[in-house]
Amino acid sequence: MAKIITRFAPSPTGYLHIGSVRSALFSYLYAKKNGGKYFLRIEDTDKTRSKIEYEKDIIAGFQTLGLNWDNETLYRQSDHIAVYSALIKKLIAEDKAYVSKEEPKEEGERSEVIRLRNPNKKVTFTDLVHGEVSVDTTDLGDFVIAKSVDEPIFHFANVVDDHEMGITHVIRGEEHLSNTPRQILIQEALGYDKLAYAHIPLVLASDRSKLSKRQGSVSLREFLDKGYLSEALLNYLALLGWHPSHDKEIFTMPELISAFELERVQKRGAIWNFEKLDWVNKEHLKMNRETAENKIQEVLFKTLNLNPGTVDKNVLDAVVNIVFERINKFSDINELVLNNEVQYFFEEPKWQKDGFLWKGQGAFHEIADKLSAVEKLLGAMEGNYSKETIKETIWPYAEKEGRGFVLWPFRYALSGLAKSPDPFVIAEILKKETTVTRLKSAINFLTNES
Repeated sequence: MAKIITRFAPSPTGYLHIGSVRSALFSYLYAKKNGGKYFLRIEDTDKTRSKIEYEKDIIAGFQTLGLNWDNETLYRQSDHIAVYSALIKKLIAEDKAYVSKEEPKEEGERSEVIRLRNPNKKVTFTDLVHGEVSVDTTDLGDFVIAKSVDEPIFHFANVVDDHEMGITHVIRGEEHLSNTPRQILIQEALGYDKLAYAHIPLVLASDRSKLSKRQGSVSLREFLDKGYLSEALLNYLALLGWHPSHDKEIFTMPELISAFELERVQKRGAIWNFEKLDWVNKEHLKMNRETAENKIQEVLFKTLNLNPGTVDKNVLDAVVNIVFERINKFSDINELVLNNEVQYFFEEPKWQKDGFLWKGQGAFHEIADKLSAVEKLLGAMEGNYSKETIKETIWPYAEKEGRGFVLWPFRYALSGLAKSPDPFVIAEILKKETTVTRLKSAINFLTNES
């Protein structure tokens, strides 16, 4: 059997869509599973819309994902115009295509195009996902294959490129299924061998509409900018429209390659689920915890403008651990910072007097008295200062005075937030001296009449 060669052929007319990455991934997995090769091709014959910035985005995206292509030289359609031109002229000479005089319907429209002579036959092919597909091409008429001998359109250039690159299997989105009969007719006119096709289901939004900007991020760069891990994105994309023969959901790339079977790709559209993506990403963060914690530390230093030389390492390590437990992706750290949910570990919080009230009840001088009692109990502690021993020290007093009336202001004094870890955890991280100092500041704040 000939070596399997697949390809991904994006047009550089916009930033790389996440759905297109899924098509590329399936092509990559199929080739690697079968010991074949995977090629990347830039389809840039649309001179008006193609931009170098989009091509760079495509290349950078695949390098980041690790979906490395096997062709030594990147294949660009714009480098092969002479090949297309010679073949178009050949088809015209063989009377398989002709220059068609057109009646322009609007200003600027061409008066001449090149059309393929349609044999008006039924085209039948076996799609590796959808099964046998049969189309009567009569309705297509003599369709356009080029604007001029030097300007092939998508269908023609696509067929020629696949032949020139030795592609054996075309794995692409379902939206291209209707293009296949035209492309098979072009193959036959050029005398090319037939290819194997697999049209994978579309990626849909929750309302089953096409995934678009209104549902959130759609380009690969947006997902990477939000701090999703490359391996998590690929893992999640693989599960959109494909399922393994077992219940496993978290995969490394070698595991995906081993498990992937084109026969297990579903026919119906795959629904995008951001919550599932977050879960998959968190599982990969757990698998790469040390790397994740280093990244969290890096983001904290940058967003909080911290000086590494002045931060207690034990405090930093504890905060990193708390942040790790609360995020699914690295951009979640920015939200924590925006909501002041980590700053209190490194600086005294900004209090509001009403924030000390448990369910809006109590007098400020009474709260100050309770905080003073807590401060004295903690100040008298000796030896091991941990969340367990802190709780053992404070709990009897909280039980006596009412847990909410003691523990709520205790926690608020340390964090300045309505929601935060319990006060014993915070106190352990801040250490005894800082905890006592912060309680004294809170007491002064509450007893200040101004």
